[in-house]
Amino acid sequence: MTGAGQIEVTLAVGQQKELPAAPPTAGQPAGREMHAIVEIGVSSHGGPGLAAGPGPDHGTGPVLAEVLIIDTSRSMLHPAAKLHAAKDATGAALRLLPDGTAFAVLSGRFDATVVHPGPGRAPLAVAGPAERDAAERAVRILDADGGTAIGTWLDLARRLLKQQPAPVKHVLLLTDGRNEHDHRAAMSLETALDACEGRFVCDAWGIGDDWDAELLLRIARRLHGRAGAVRDESELTEAYEELMHGLLGTAVPELRIRLTPTPGTVIRRVTQVVPNEQELTAVPAGPGGRGTEYVTRAWGDEVRHFQAVLGADPTGRDTGEDLQLAAVEVVVPDFGRPVRLPAPRPVLVRWTDNPLDASRQYPGVRRHELYQQTSAAVAEAYRAWLRGTDGRAAADRALTRALALADELGDVQLLGALRRIEDGADPGRVRAGLKDVDWQHLILSSAMTTPPGPPACGSPPGPGPEAAGGPDPAALVECPHCAWLGPADSAYCGGDCGRPLRESPT
Repeated sequence: MTGAGQIEVTLAVGQQKELPAAPPTAGQPAGREMHAIVEIGVSSHGGPGLAAGPGPDHGTGPVLAEVLIIDTSRSMLHPAAKLHAAKDATGAALRLLPDGTAFAVLSGRFDATVVHPGPGRAPLAVAGPAERDAAERAVRILDADGGTAIGTWLDLARRLLKQQPAPVKHVLLLTDGRNEHDHRAAMSLETALDACEGRFVCDAWGIGDDWDAELLLRIARRLHGRAGAVRDESELTEAYEELMHGLLGTAVPELRIRLTPTPGTVIRRVTQVVPNEQELTAVPAGPGGRGTEYVTRAWGDEVRHFQAVLGADPTGRDTGEDLQLAAVEVVVPDFGRPVRLPAPRPVLVRWTDNPLDASRQYPGVRRHELYQQTSAAVAEAYRAWLRGTDGRAAADRALTRALALADELGDVQLLGALRRIEDGADPGRVRAGLKDVDWQHLILSSAMTTPPGPPACGSPPGPGPEAAGGPDPAALVECPHCAWLGPADSAYCGGDCGRPLRESPT
């Protein structure tokens, strides 16, 4: 039973275990790839968020360090409503910062400057009534001039946060532009992203009619955040308040997925696929750990899905038997609150003599492929639309394909975003009078993903344990002789020792 204030983490692995053992045809790799969906959930059971402020579970130090970045390039004055909205939203975010929060506000142009705290002070202010008021006054008098060089903005945020011990480090970036002056900046965006990756989480937001969705997604994917935008300047304050409430409800600042492959298995990649796609970077396992770890950050009460792709070779392996390719574990570094972690789970393979049947692909894997195809169709439609009359027919075809894919996914929000682009009087055609910003909103929408719904009768089950009765085949057992981890229903160790895993009945 999970106690009050304790955080519970759940773990399930979903996959289609069968892979063909027959030699590959020409042009195929020698091994095979197993695609598995790893579902991880975090629940704080109604307890306070990590950023709720100092207390018995948090110690005495700050639990959140926040940097708010406002684009103050000249374009923010065209129209001036953008700058006014940015000031209002930043003020709202400041007022939500709990006492004790370390924070700063930056102004971004060709370079970045600290708006608050002022010169001669510590890199970050400490939130309290006086500091929040002073920061908001400094924001209110901001003007706009110059260009857009986002790499320098992020790098200054990195330097300000560098010495902060807070377990949650977060940057909220707002821009109306396209990073047009990257070439004139002291640090390019790509160099800044390399330096900032793993240092903090960054949410990137667009405002106005000239932001670049791919730019926002690039920043958010590299820095483990999310990208968003508002259609009207007046919506920004509410969006910021919602985002800050979510941030302050953070339950786990960092969670690591540890994959320990068996001999002969190669980890190809691990990617977050729900609620958005993010390639995860591999790092060595921590002290005492085997395998490879993949870092994820800033978990609230939520469920995320990840796709693990493992390379395996059937040479010398038995067919028709469940064999382990890897063990999946969840690791949460100590941050001052009790966490109940799940038992490790296996990724299995069952080599068969039958050819690969694409119809038996695991639903979660198929769903991710459909989202990739939808995003590609949206990008194709946008590129064709940019060609004007010459690209009209190609844009219509790509939009029709995207609509069909979204319908197959059953994603109501994505369908709604696509129908904003579609001509209501002529279905399947791109409507006249679109602006570029309409496509940017669609590109952001197509990057968001949802998990599959409950399986239909007769379809493969989703991730999770099987029905009770005997060992759970999705669980692991450890060999008492050599510490090999394998399926719970294994009779013999699959490691070097090969000994029985259970005592014979007397």
